[in-house]
Amino acid sequence: MKRFAYVWASWKEDRLLRRVVLNTGYLFSANTLSLGLSLYQGLLAAYLLGPQSYGVLGLVITFASNVNRLLSFRMGEPVIKYVNQYLAQERRDLAAGVVKLAALTEGVSSILAFLLLVLLSPLAIRWFIKDPIAQPWIPLYGLALLGNLFTETSTALLQIGGRFRSQAIITLVQNITTAAGITLAFIMKWGVFEVMLAYLAGKMVFGLAMMILGWQSAARILGPVWWRVPVQRVPEKAALGRFALSTNLSGTVNMLIRDNEVLWAGLFLSSLEAGYYKFALALMNVLMLPILPFIQTTYPEITRAVTQRMWKTLRSLLRRTSLIALGWTTAVGVGLVLVGPWFLSWFKDGAYLPAFPLILALLIGYGFANIFYWNRPLLLALGKPNDPLMITLVVGILKTLLMFVLVKRYGVLSLALLLSSYFIISVSMIIWRGIRDLSQLERDHGEVVNAHRLL
Repeated sequence: MKRFAYVWASWKEDRLLRRVVLNTGYLFSANTLSLGLSLYQGLLAAYLLGPQSYGVLGLVITFASNVNRLLSFRMGEPVIKYVNQYLAQERRDLAAGVVKLAALTEGVSSILAFLLLVLLSPLAIRWFIKDPIAQPWIPLYGLALLGNLFTETSTALLQIGGRFRSQAIITLVQNITTAAGITLAFIMKWGVFEVMLAYLAGKMVFGLAMMILGWQSAARILGPVWWRVPVQRVPEKAALGRFALSTNLSGTVNMLIRDNEVLWAGLFLSSLEAGYYKFALALMNVLMLPILPFIQTTYPEITRAVTQRMWKTLRSLLRRTSLIALGWTTAVGVGLVLVGPWFLSWFKDGAYLPAFPLILALLIGYGFANIFYWNRPLLLALGKPNDPLMITLVVGILKTLLMFVLVKRYGVLSLALLLSSYFIISVSMIIWRGIRDLSQLERDHGEVVNAHRLL
């Protein structure tokens, strides 16, 4: 009991942890409502459409989203890194140049992604979706790419400015918009097309609101005429470009290996199995609820701690937030295991009951990745963006090769098991590399390191 009291008192005195938890709380509180709405709209859409049509919806949305990721440079991460660096040096002009360069890059890449999506839509129908009626739906949903021209840069600006509450509210409004549209589709007994329009409306609302608030944050942080700063002033354009290219390659690898599962199910099997898999993945959102806000709020603090060489503070932050993630993951995992069979037997007369083994398989990998959610942000902050890229690439290639051997023979469950194995192996390797590099930095600055204390 005394030990618990001591730990609790220590945690309460940790200012950095309190700031992260507070900012996460803004996102979490809105995300709790957003999760409820997300579950509501997902379950309502699944109930309305049935597994096969629900699979078609998932294939259309996933294909459009992944084409965007193919050309996305994930500008939020380099913006946070370099803007924090230049602000620490009191060089707002250089920070403004970084933001302007990032926004231009993101805008151009989004337009190119939309054009590529239109070009590839016939191939998507032929290989993945296998339903010709859905071909015009792909470019239509692709309008979300144009509505989110500057979302990544805007998100980074909101995080740098500490406007996590605003970001949470925008997410909530997006989910309200989508939920309202799907509710109307349910009442009117509409189909896949109308449900897809509801998701599109939510994406458009989110992108436009993020752009407006992002530019407001830029004016507060960088000055009202930040956009006039020539990008030529940025002294590290080559390093910034390499960082952005690395995050693009990392995002592309994740898209092909981790975020493309519904499309793989459509390619190897059918839209029915894709529907089961999409349903199981949707329930993983419950597990991810507080973790996504933790990633968004912790990464700027990790970057700041590395810049200021606050190694002990950084280790403490990672260890304690991992324990918080462990508690949440355990509670949700037990709940899904206990309640899942009963719920699926009742929901739409058991139409989605075949998804339960997929839920259990995915729970293992997603749970592990949840607990050590900081694995990649740590290496990014340490200036090693290529390390997680190479690790995920090597492990992902092995996973992909095994998919071609196993999935047609053993079905969609093998796809879920391979994804969980990928999470466990790749995250473990990235953690090991991050701890090793952090330990080396601490030794270089005269601190005695006990690497196992991080975990």
